[in-house]
Amino acid sequence: MYKFFVANGQITGNIIEITGKDVNHIKNVLRLKEKDIILICDKNYQHTYECQIREMSKDNVICEILSENKNTTESNVYIHLFQGLPKAEKMETIIQKTIEVGVSEITPVIMNRCVVKLDEKNKISKMQRWQKIAEVAAKQCKRDMIPQINMPLNLKNIYENLENYDIVLVAYEEEYNVTIKQILKQIHNDNGNNIRIAIIIGPEGGIEKEEIENLKKNVRNTKIVSLGKRILRTETAPIVMSTIIMYELEGE
Repeated sequence: MYKFFVANGQITGNIIEITGKDVNHIKNVLRLKEKDIILICDKNYQHTYECQIREMSKDNVICEILSENKNTTESNVYIHLFQGLPKAEKMETIIQKTIEVGVSEITPVIMNRCVVKLDEKNKISKMQRWQKIAEVAAKQCKRDMIPQINMPLNLKNIYENLENYDIVLVAYEEEYNVTIKQILKQIHNDNGNNIRIAIIIGPEGGIEKEEIENLKKNVRNTKIVSLGKRILRTETAPIVMSTIIMYELEGE
């Protein structure tokens, strides 16, 4: 069953109005018809409804709510990915795949070894494209929210944000003793059902030792971890790391 997102203001009583690019997608790409059943999520409140298409026009699709879908696809684990800014196509892959896994928020981070330099001229268009990729990924895997893609920040500017998380996990290729498996088992034993985790992944060249030391010095509850014996690409590491976290900590 196809899923679409609307703002709360598009819901009136038991009627939902779909507008914008989704209208063309429903009519001309998916070729849905009146009386077809779709899922519609109120992205402001993360409520999902099973709806029937009642009317279709050039500018909108009018749907009637049949029932609220009580089953949620969101996890009890909130993962915020702080991703060292990679080349464009890699960032798009990271956004798409980690959102499918269950990541709730992504912030690109400018680190010392980042190859890519975003200029102000194309930053806005890049952010718009990344947010659209996030929305498409959320629809595809039937999320109850569209994860937020934040504006890129320098590493030192995320320290304060990291204080809002129960634990900060930093993947580092030169960590040989502490594994993510060990840390997650401790979290599983020490915490309740809901947990907020920040994960930090370096760019193509990895995270510099000085950056690791600054994270440990400036951010409480930072854990430097190994993801295993093999070195992963920057676009592979966040997918693997978020998958491991979900496997170990996500509730039924």
